[in-house]
Amino acid sequence: MAKFEAHQAADVLAIHQVINEWAFEMDVNNGLSMGPLLTEDCQYVVRGECRDGRDAVVAFYTGRLGEFPDGPPIHRHALANHRVTFKSADEARCDFNLTYFSSVVAAMGADLADPLSYADVWMDVRRCEDGHWRIASFDSKPVFVRSPKK
Repeated sequence: MAKFEAHQAADVLAIHQVINEWAFEMDVNNGLSMGPLLTEDCQYVVRGECRDGRDAVVAFYTGRLGEFPDGPPIHRHALANHRVTFKSADEARCDFNLTYFSSVVAAMGADLADPLSYADVWMDVRRCEDGHWRIASFDSKPVFVRSPKK
């Protein structure tokens, strides 16, 4: 069971906040300004490949914009069921569920309100020297992914 002590309550809120900031950054800025949310040495798995370090993650999201000649799709990350487990006073893991909505489903014949995927996500977070919690690792496993209609 994931549990925490009363003195860890503020840390749990701060951890939830950094993860919510990550989702907001993805939704509003397409990940381009994500750097301050990540540790310098983060391990970030996206599209099945690990990006090593903050700069590699930002470079991935910057390069990804080139895939959308008409501009990036509208997308939203809905997070639920956060579970924080402390590894130490300054390290924790957060497991949660992510429902991903994207306007690309319109090309698949779906209503714009339909989700594109649902994933189990885990992030390791670390309290840095400045006292702020940052994402030290990210990975996910898709549970449901919408397929194009035939």
